[in-house]
Amino acid sequence: MKELNLEKMNGIMGGVSITGTFINALVRGIDVLLDLGRSLGSAFRRSKENILCPL
Repeated sequence: MKELNLEKMNGIMGGVSITGTFINALVRGIDVLLDLGRSLGSAFRRSKENILCPL
């Protein structure tokens, strides 16, 4: 088996790095989509049932 020297080891790139920041951003994005869906659903239901607040 051949050994790698330090120069070659530093040049190795690869792998997927999933960090806490990435997971947090993903969860926040899903939360935004869910809130948007809830808001649109409520607005659609209120307009369909004609229970809108007068301005």
